[in-house]
Amino acid sequence: MPDDTNYRRDERPTEGFHTAFLPVLPQCPVRYFVPADYQPKYAYPLVVLFHPDGCDEDTAATVVPNLSRRNYIMACPRGPQRRGRSTTGRPGFGWDRTDYLNSYYLQAVLTHAQAKYHVHPERVYLLGVGEGAAIAFQLGFALPDIIAGVIALNGRLPNLRTSPDGGPGMSSRLRVFIGHGLANPIAPLALARRAARQAREAGADVRFTTYRTTHRLHDDMLRDVNRWIMEAVNEAEGLPLAMG
Repeated sequence: MPDDTNYRRDERPTEGFHTAFLPVLPQCPVRYFVPADYQPKYAYPLVVLFHPDGCDEDTAATVVPNLSRRNYIMACPRGPQRRGRSTTGRPGFGWDRTDYLNSYYLQAVLTHAQAKYHVHPERVYLLGVGEGAAIAFQLGFALPDIIAGVIALNGRLPNLRTSPDGGPGMSSRLRVFIGHGLANPIAPLALARRAARQAREAGADVRFTTYRTTHRLHDDMLRDVNRWIMEAVNEAEGLPLAMG
């Protein structure tokens, strides 16, 4: 597996997964995915996937083909904190509890992707699963000027921080998709509903959808996420909806 530490943009990078070790956290490899039939002249949306606690970048990478093999550049960073071992016996990882490190890490992930691949600067989406959903949610609202959308799937979502006047800060540019299992025993549905309400109060365009599942990803979640992102992309380009 190649080590893509060279920040020169490739004219025609190889399709599939590539691993990068970023200077900001060299102990945390990031798995980047180049879509099938990559077109160097097309500015791709970038989807950053945040894995659940106790998992790693390879866990996040398993989501990629079920989302889309053609529509996006994708980045799967490894959480910087050790979380014991996963159910497979491999070392597990999670996310830092401070916004500063997560934000700094995300900026490095974006910088590398934008240098290596043709990424549209206004089409960066954060997708989090489980505990990763809370990180995606927090970062999206902390960085609404550079994040186009947030996808939170089956996560225990935090309260949004409030502005000095007591209400949530405005995030009118941000689009939010919250997908949640109706029988999720780990992250209560009520918390997801609260997060959707707070996001709307903050000015975000929110889609909230429930699924007949527990805390596990449902195939329909990823199908709906793909459609939701591509609706926005094609609307911006004046094109009919097309998915792959």
